[in-house]
Amino acid sequence: MTARPHLPVGPTSEEVVIHLGHLRPALRRAAVLFVETILIPTVLLALVLHLAGPVAGLSAVLGWCAFTVVQRWVRGRRMPGTILVWALLQCGRAGVALAFSSALVYLVQPVIGSIITGALFLGSAAIGRPITIRLARDFVTLPAHMFHRRGVQRMFTQVAALWGGSRLIDAGMNLGFLHFGGVDAGLLSRGVLSSALTVLTVAACTFWGVRSLRRLPGITLRLRSATPVATAG
Repeated sequence: MTARPHLPVGPTSEEVVIHLGHLRPALRRAAVLFVETILIPTVLLALVLHLAGPVAGLSAVLGWCAFTVVQRWVRGRRMPGTILVWALLQCGRAGVALAFSSALVYLVQPVIGSIITGALFLGSAAIGRPITIRLARDFVTLPAHMFHRRGVQRMFTQVAALWGGSRLIDAGMNLGFLHFGGVDAGLLSRGVLSSALTVLTVAACTFWGVRSLRRLPGITLRLRSATPVATAG
C-alpha cells in the first residue's frame, strides 16, 4: 500500500490568482471606442440623411470608417482588432445598404445580427458548451483545468444565457422602433438605447462572473495589476 503525498494546509497548488487589471484605462478605452464606432457614425448618418438623402448619409458612414482607420495608421497608433472588425462590418453594412439606396436596410442588418448572436449564445448555453468560455480566453488567462470545473462552467453558461437574452431583447426593441417610428426612431434606438443596453449587459455579466468566481474555492481575484495574468501556485 503506497502512502499518499502530504497535502499542505491552506492555499494549495490548485489555488489560482486572477489579475483583472486596472479598470480605469479599460473604461477609458471603451468610452473612446463607443464614440468612434457608435456615436459619431450614428450622428453622421442622421444629419446627412436629412440634409442630402440616404446615399450621402451612407457614404458619410463609409468615409468615417476610412478616416478612423487611416488616421490611426498615419499617426502610428496601435490598431485594435476591435476597430478593424468594426470597420469591416460597417463597410459591409453600408455597402449593402448603398446597393438598395436605403438607410432602412442599414438599420435592419444589425437586428438580424443580434438575432443570430442571441440564438448562438442561448443555444451554446442550452447544450452545456457556452461560447463565453472561448471568448474569455481572449481576455483572461486561466489554467486549462479551470475551465473544466463545474462551478466555472456553470458561471460561463449563465453569462452566455444572459448575453443571449440581451441580444434578443435588443433585436425586438430595434424592430419595434423601426416599425412604429421609422428610420429616425431606428437611429435613436440603435445609437442610444442599444448602446445603453449593451453597457448594462456587460456590467451585469461582469458582476455575475466576478460574484460567481469569488464564491468558488481555490480562486482569488485581484482587481489591480499591470497586466491581466493568472498564475497557479
